[in-house]
Amino acid sequence: MLIDLLVSALVLLGAAFALIGSIGLVRLPDFFTRLHGPTKATTLGIGAMLVASSLYFSTQSEGLALHELLITVFLFMTAPVSANLLAKAALHLRVRSIAAIPRAFRDS
Repeated sequence: MLIDLLVSALVLLGAAFALIGSIGLVRLPDFFTRLHGPTKATTLGIGAMLVASSLYFSTQSEGLALHELLITVFLFMTAPVSANLLAKAALHLRVRSIAAIPRAFRDS
């Protein structure tokens, strides 16, 4: 019962973070602020769901479920690198951020 509650809490927490990250991706005003949604909140959300999956399948079978932990490590290693590469490409292409636009010309 305690494992089921912990798995449920991790899944709900992960789903909430993934939802917040996805909303941030859609609602934030420019490219540089939109990078934070998928790289921060969504990564944490998927990580929590993968830990919940690993915990669930480790208790339901004989032995540890390491597939999810390997996916989590791979996710935490690749998400910052891909975000860094996207930011560097945007800087190279001189993508303007909302901070560079004068306040009088911003959409409200």
